[in-house]
Amino acid sequence: MIYHYDGMFVILPDKPLPAARNFEIINHLQTQVEPDLFESPGVYDGRKNFFTAIELPLEEGANEFVVPMGPPPSPGETARRGRGPIEYRVRLTHVASISTEVLQRFLQGVQSHDNSVLTAITALNVVVRMGPNLRWPFNVRSFFTDRETSDIGGGIVLWRGYFQSVRPAIGRMLINVDISTGAMYMPGPLIGLALAVLGRPGNPNALAPRQSLPDRERIRLQRFISGIKITTSHGQRDRGQQNPRPRVVKRLSKEGARDLSFELDNGQRTTVADYFRGVLNQPLRYPDIICVELSTGALIPLELCHVPPGQIMRKQVPSDKTNSVLEFATKRPNDRLASICNGLAVLEYGESEYIQQFGMTIENQPQRIQARVINAPTLRYHQSSRQPTAKPRDGAWNLIDKRMFTPSQVPNWMIVIYERPQRFNDQTAHQMANELVKACETVGITINPRPALIKWESGQGIIAQQLRAAGGECQRLTKSLPTVIVVVLPDGGNDIYSAVKHFGDVTTGVVTQCMKSSKCYRAKPQYYANITLKLNVKLGGVNSVPEPRDVSFLTDSANPTMVMGADVIHPAPGSGDRPSFTSLVGSIDSSAVRYVSTMRVQTSRKEIIEAMESMCTEVLRHYKEATKKLPKRLLFYRDGVSEGQFATVLEEELPLIRRACEKMGFKPTITLIIVGKRHHVRFFPKSENEGDRSGNCPAGTVVDSDVVNPVEFDFYLQSHGGLLGTSRPSHYNVLIDENRFTADGLQSLSYALCHVYARATRSVSIPAPVYYADIVCSRAKHHYDPQQGFDLSMSETATNTTEAATTLERFRQAFKPAHERMRQLMYFC
Repeated sequence: MIYHYDGMFVILPDKPLPAARNFEIINHLQTQVEPDLFESPGVYDGRKNFFTAIELPLEEGANEFVVPMGPPPSPGETARRGRGPIEYRVRLTHVASISTEVLQRFLQGVQSHDNSVLTAITALNVVVRMGPNLRWPFNVRSFFTDRETSDIGGGIVLWRGYFQSVRPAIGRMLINVDISTGAMYMPGPLIGLALAVLGRPGNPNALAPRQSLPDRERIRLQRFISGIKITTSHGQRDRGQQNPRPRVVKRLSKEGARDLSFELDNGQRTTVADYFRGVLNQPLRYPDIICVELSTGALIPLELCHVPPGQIMRKQVPSDKTNSVLEFATKRPNDRLASICNGLAVLEYGESEYIQQFGMTIENQPQRIQARVINAPTLRYHQSSRQPTAKPRDGAWNLIDKRMFTPSQVPNWMIVIYERPQRFNDQTAHQMANELVKACETVGITINPRPALIKWESGQGIIAQQLRAAGGECQRLTKSLPTVIVVVLPDGGNDIYSAVKHFGDVTTGVVTQCMKSSKCYRAKPQYYANITLKLNVKLGGVNSVPEPRDVSFLTDSANPTMVMGADVIHPAPGSGDRPSFTSLVGSIDSSAVRYVSTMRVQTSRKEIIEAMESMCTEVLRHYKEATKKLPKRLLFYRDGVSEGQFATVLEEELPLIRRACEKMGFKPTITLIIVGKRHHVRFFPKSENEGDRSGNCPAGTVVDSDVVNPVEFDFYLQSHGGLLGTSRPSHYNVLIDENRFTADGLQSLSYALCHVYARATRSVSIPAPVYYADIVCSRAKHHYDPQQGFDLSMSETATNTTEAATTLERFRQAFKPAHERMRQLMYFC
């Protein structure tokens, strides 16, 4: 039996405590306050759920405990403030008793996945995580140790972590173990951290407003360190140690300690520098640098603050550090498997008293499972090609001797360059134009051999005005507006790129193709070939199609089929009340290679798509316009949903899809599949001979036994060839299947759809419609006028629901949909 208790903290003020503090309190309760009652220790999830293997003798099923916590106060503080250790009251209430036989029946496939099964699995997860969570910093399902670290600069230190999750499989329970990466604040003096963030190490005066600290840099630093915990050394100087009580930084002062004043209890005003001169019996070393303001309102000079190790940075890692994070996190398959196996020593399953109390035994060896490799589809190109078909190998093929299946036309085009003429001169521009023309002609795209206009512009100007003027000049020269605007960007030209896309995709409906100047300069033909893949589909062309016999479900003319992909993207950590964005794409041809898209703004961090009905209606109308009929079958791939939300998708999103179809006057059969990438399951070939050149399992590897759900229709498909690190298979969960697919049929079709992604001659990790939906979501910022100054990454936070609703409505009103002409095209490629 497993006994489930509700662990409620009764504290004042009525504010949730951090999970780490909750663990400390529960551990103190079991080991110090009531060790006899908890002779067989229970396990806790950090929030509310408490489980034991032996029933606790509680009075009428509930007991309340007083748990005194906290380090002793600073010297003299008790006398001055009358404060002692904080007393927390914890109420444990018996909720349920769960027989493990229910779990056994579920694993045998004769019991549904009900609440009792879910609670039992939750309990086992809490059991395996209890020990590590008491010892190490943790984040949901991972904990992090300092046994392997990397200082990547900017005040960030990476720690190697270990992910663990108990999962049901056919006939048994498994623990999914993987390595993970945690970004930590750099420990040590807060001054050192602040200077590292600003890129000014060893120069404390860089933090002085009087000297060289611009306010924008102070605000950037404040965003980075707000919420960090520090210890302080004043009041402890005579003992040479830090005050052990961590305090939370709220913000940074605008003035230095010498210029920042406050009122004492006696009504007199003094500066922070003078106050601490008295406290320390010596002047501050850096009286001109800024101070931190704590959550209590106290002002502390930076030089007296220390950052304890192991604090997880729960904000988005700066973009310039992304490569460093990837370098630390990426491991080749053999190295990753070795690191996971070495991590079992840290996990200490055999020594855990919690695992022993619950009667669990855990094997320390990776599981050997059955897998198979399915065939890749044959891809067809234009019949005039020297090689009209391609058979992917290891998830890749090439464009050599191949012409686009349906090539597009570029009768008139121009080039606008935002790189300095000294770095990208006239000769380079003409060379780039010639190479692009040559690449287009090679793959069958009809293009005017000379651009109508080549013009240099400044990225400091208003991009839309510049492009509109260039378009007008092109029209005067050629009597027609450009079909395509090729824009050459400098390195770091993200703002220019966004403005270009807003102008082309939203305002005017003209195709834009951006290229980086550094890539264009002496680029190889392969670069321009990749550009043609994107350009052709933006103009309404088709690059390649799968052989009809390989996708017979789609090409059956008696049963027209539409393939859809949907996704939700949420604001980055620390982005406050910024909205989420949803997207839906749908195929408009029988080969499922041409797609239309639509997009909406919705409530921040809401997983379920609120506007599913109107989005489906819009996409279905495009299908009807393109094919002159409505589909009889829908194949719907949904991304961005956690396992806990599957039921909600069926209860809320599926009825909206059906309603949209009913309003259009038809009732298709629907197959709804969740495609998951945010998981930690990894597969490793048994030997090098069975892997691809990167050491990964080959593209097309399918696992649909051993590690899948005992009662549901799910499978893993590793559809892409390995490049760097260890490939992650996609997890497909079929929530409803009215089209009655066989497992082989759905796996082969999903794999084929991974080969129709237009931007690459490689199979991708998820079906193309889901990939496109993800791209459409990620382009949200391009739908806001750059001149209006909307920033999707700012960290303002709404203080109440009314303010959040106002912010959401403001973003909704400012959002501009794609231009009518672009909605018929794959402009997002």
